[in-house]
Amino acid sequence: MSSTASVNSSILNYRLENGRTYHAYKDGRYYMPNDETENNRLDLQHNLFLLTFDNKLGLSPPNLSEFKTGRVLDLGTGTGIWAIDFADEHPETEVIGVDLSPTQPAFVPPNVRFEIDDVDEEWTYSQPFDYIHSRMMNVSIKNWSEYLRKIFENLAPGGYAELQDVDIFLKSDDNTLTNDHALRKWCDFLAEAAQVHGTPFIDTNRLSHLMADVGFVDIEETPFKWPTNCWPKEKRYKELGEWSNVNTDNLLEGLSMALFTRCLGWTPEEVSLFLVDVRKDLNNPKIHAYWLMYSPTTPIFLSHS
Repeated sequence: MSSTASVNSSILNYRLENGRTYHAYKDGRYYMPNDETENNRLDLQHNLFLLTFDNKLGLSPPNLSEFKTGRVLDLGTGTGIWAIDFADEHPETEVIGVDLSPTQPAFVPPNVRFEIDDVDEEWTYSQPFDYIHSRMMNVSIKNWSEYLRKIFENLAPGGYAELQDVDIFLKSDDNTLTNDHALRKWCDFLAEAAQVHGTPFIDTNRLSHLMADVGFVDIEETPFKWPTNCWPKEKRYKELGEWSNVNTDNLLEGLSMALFTRCLGWTPEEVSLFLVDVRKDLNNPKIHAYWLMYSPTTPIFLSHS
């Protein structure tokens, strides 16, 4: 990429705001915290993905134990837990994790390294990748078509791209989640604030279409449901709901505080008070709501020359 930064004192001089810390490199570019509370949530969310994918790191062939791959790029790597797990499972690979925050551990497998960078800048990698992994970036990207173009252009022929992202607007098949619920209003406010911030949320069911627009072929899209709590009767979805509930509960303040105060003009006190009602809805088993999580994956068969 064009301006990869080393970890120096300025990058570690995090912004402290409303009791949370935020990245210093490209200050304000991303609105999630990078403190211990958030890092613990990201690791919990990683386990939610493992539960969703039957203990696999992804759905594309490079995640199979017998599959041998070369260079791997993990976009928005966060704590680096996915990149580290993938490097451990595939010692033949070279894994690069990219993020705005240097919150990854110092001791990692020898075949993984981390870079501090902004994925919205132009990419200047000297070699293509065999597998590019992008997870939970629906709060980070200014222009999805451009983002997907860069993924496409940085894949080697025969390489794979995989996205894993959640639609911000909750669904309810039986209409037990209504527009009057604070939980639904929270989704609306998030969408409004993200638009002001310049990184609008995208309907995740559009991702496969946007991938096709930039040249991807043979796209396989797999939808998953994450219930808001333990309301489902089926054991699998009840367990997913339990993990999803804890993940969302830990996410609420981090995702809302910076966006609502910086972009909507709310006070921290107004945000905290509003989230009281949001949590009540989140934990209410009579509200049968769920997140839709999409995972489009695709191989690249053609040269880009």
